[in-house]
Amino acid sequence: MSVGSITSRSVQTIRPEDSVREAATRMRQGSLGTLVVVDDQKHPIGIVTDRDLVIRALSLERDPAATKIEAVMTRDPTVILKTASIGDALTLMRHGGFRRLPVVEGSGELVGLVSFDDVMELLAREISAVGQLLESQKSIRDS
Repeated sequence: MSVGSITSRSVQTIRPEDSVREAATRMRQGSLGTLVVVDDQKHPIGIVTDRDLVIRALSLERDPAATKIEAVMTRDPTVILKTASIGDALTLMRHGGFRRLPVVEGSGELVGLVSFDDVMELLAREISAVGQLLESQKSIRDS
């Protein structure tokens, strides 16, 4: 199964020149913890989390209206192709120590975001299906 099959396509983006205040507002309005920073071609050039806003802006007493996202974002985020396997996504998350990956087309254009939680939900459904299969086989054997 490919990453593209479980990718959230409603990923919210922000521009590097937008302010920390704008990011915080979008996060609050959308109940989001992450925004992907994109360039003019919709290529991910950074990622900013609510934690980044606190650690890299607010705790340093930076003016949220004057501080640009490019000053607090994590640059050059690890991305994954939508055709990559879910196992590849888990490997990248584990080795990188992060919970979200921007998902891109072959051209590098952002198409969505995949999270550790998305992968865990899929695995839970798959394990449940296996459990149901085992139960049905047990019922057949017992009759």
